[in-house]
Amino acid sequence: MDSESIPSIAVQFRAVERHFGAVKAVDNVTMDIYDGEFFSMLGPSGSGKTTCLRMIAGFEQPSSGSIQLHGKEVAGVPPYERDVNTVFQDYALFPHMTIADNVGYGLMIRKVPKKERDRRVTDMLELVRLPGIQKRKPSQLSGGQRQRIALARALINQPGVLLLDEPLGALDLKLRQDMQIELKAIQQQVGITFIYVTHDQEEALTMSDRIAIFNAGKIEQIGTPADVYERPSTAFVAGFVGTSNIFTGEVARTISGESRAFTVRPERIRLCPPSTTAEAGIRAVSGTIRDVVYLGSNTRYLVDIGGKDVIVTQQNLETTSMHVIERRGEAVTLLWAREHERPVAVEA
Repeated sequence: MDSESIPSIAVQFRAVERHFGAVKAVDNVTMDIYDGEFFSMLGPSGSGKTTCLRMIAGFEQPSSGSIQLHGKEVAGVPPYERDVNTVFQDYALFPHMTIADNVGYGLMIRKVPKKERDRRVTDMLELVRLPGIQKRKPSQLSGGQRQRIALARALINQPGVLLLDEPLGALDLKLRQDMQIELKAIQQQVGITFIYVTHDQEEALTMSDRIAIFNAGKIEQIGTPADVYERPSTAFVAGFVGTSNIFTGEVARTISGESRAFTVRPERIRLCPPSTTAEAGIRAVSGTIRDVVYLGSNTRYLVDIGGKDVIVTQQNLETTSMHVIERRGEAVTLLWAREHERPVAVEA
């Protein structure tokens, strides 16, 4: 790869740790986040992702290690001197100000002339698809509209990096899904590095160029959405990003002849009659349908293969809820291609 094809680094972590007393909230984190990418930090509560975001913003300082923004060490640099802006879940809009004053607040602090400020506010409102609402107050807007205004206010100063701390968490499901698409489109249009914190795997998979999976203060894996979903490196990633079946120990040995742990995604497995035989390259495992969960567009089956439940999901192309529920207790053969097995590391 030639040097021109290597993207420049917007944010760099090197062996970063953050301790709160005896608790290691962030434990030896090293990562590079590139200019212009949509980078998500995904993990459960308490995994360290938000603390990393706060250290980039300057709200927290690392206990050890190095954090650089565009090649410059930021230890001790106050938040207002960093080329970043943050969008929070609670919007943090000023309720007594108009939308125009909220969006243009950062420009006013910088003493940008009013004419220029008004022009840029108008441009920002058009960017977030809310033109002509300059004179309204935040209380006159819906939750989704307020979140767009918070985004416009954060972008108007043209920061080098935009930090987003679970900004869609307060929205209902349908609006959240719509906003995921909107956010990605806006990021591509402005070309600014977005660093997004979430515990919602769908959000991360939908919007991200790359995802860092956090667990207990450490990064388990960094990769594209396809990488972390199709090729999880650990059992934690396989189980946290989507649903997966993890086969270990004696169960793995019975299926594959080896005790090495591996995972298979539920949608890769087919339910077949008990007499079905496997062709070359296909695994065949006998089991009994123990439970059925009808989900409308698809059905989730729990299949007992001798003490272990295997999750299988199938689209409901022709079946009804009554038909799939009647399959409880049915003997089946599970088939999947060996190429869909992914070896994973399992903690001892």
